[in-house]
Amino acid sequence: MTDDLDPITPDAALDYYLDARRYDLRDSTMRSHESRLRSFTDWLKDQEVTNMNDVDLQTLHAYRVYKREDNGDDDTCNDVTMQGQVSTIRRFLSHLVDIDAVPEELPERIRLPNVNGDGSDDTRLESARANAILDYLREFRYASSEHVAMLILWRTSARRGGVRALDLDDFDRDERALCFRHRPESDTALKNGAAGERDVSISPPVASVIQDYIDSPNRHEVTDDFDRAPLITTQYGRPSLTTFQNWAYRLTRPCVIGEPCPHDYEPATCEYNTHDGAPGCPSSLSPHAVRTGSITAHRDAGTPRAVVSDRGDVSEKVLEKHYDKASKRQRMRRRRDHLPEDI
Repeated sequence: MTDDLDPITPDAALDYYLDARRYDLRDSTMRSHESRLRSFTDWLKDQEVTNMNDVDLQTLHAYRVYKREDNGDDDTCNDVTMQGQVSTIRRFLSHLVDIDAVPEELPERIRLPNVNGDGSDDTRLESARANAILDYLREFRYASSEHVAMLILWRTSARRGGVRALDLDDFDRDERALCFRHRPESDTALKNGAAGERDVSISPPVASVIQDYIDSPNRHEVTDDFDRAPLITTQYGRPSLTTFQNWAYRLTRPCVIGEPCPHDYEPATCEYNTHDGAPGCPSSLSPHAVRTGSITAHRDAGTPRAVVSDRGDVSEKVLEKHYDKASKRQRMRRRRDHLPEDI
């Protein structure tokens, strides 16, 4: 917050905007704006943002991730819906500039999401980059909470909520399996409820890292608020969804793993080269992008669509539209392996 801004709560800011636009918007448009902005201001209050002066680009980026990955009880946003959301918020903030509630340059710096025509998001972690991140973690942060979280996210194509929900007993070392279970009564519901329960096989190297993590001081001997022992821990108990999100943001910055910055920033002075600044890095990616990249990598490697569907708890229809981001040429190469040569 700067001294040049006048404090205003999210609710008061929304009331101001709706009143200011009452006579230049049609009733249907007004209702649409109010619904979109009510979602935004309610989320701000959940994040304990009580003053619009504190809203910045990182706040808006975090909200976009929330709408794309969680969105409360509603369906998550595709790119078309997201573009409408962000466009309305930008207009909202432009009006708040008039009353010195947000910096003048903030609305101008907000970029609208690109619409690719099919309602899906093309952002994904590429396989080569994922393996570079895992190689870095193996060498420098072996068997840490971040290492295990990223390893499971990439190798199983699971959602961050599913990885967060894993208990210590959900790891079967002998069978090399992770058991995803729906436990809404103790704050670890799966996205698709009981239908999302599944046992997922993991490779011997992945199982070995998880076992080493369990046996090391890196895993804290803690329980959550329901007296359950999480598989992945922090010193305070079960990590929050935001913690998983922040781990992904931090680890997907190229500079963290020793790669040159593609944006020509100097790591020593870059504002994004901090724990809190990681979400603002143009190269940082969310857990959703890790999942999307993992699913695409599995399909490129020849894993049958039905297997990826069951393993990642996603229908084949949704998988093809929203998660499998292969190019037309990549899809051709996949089909080639299954075509007979003598007909």
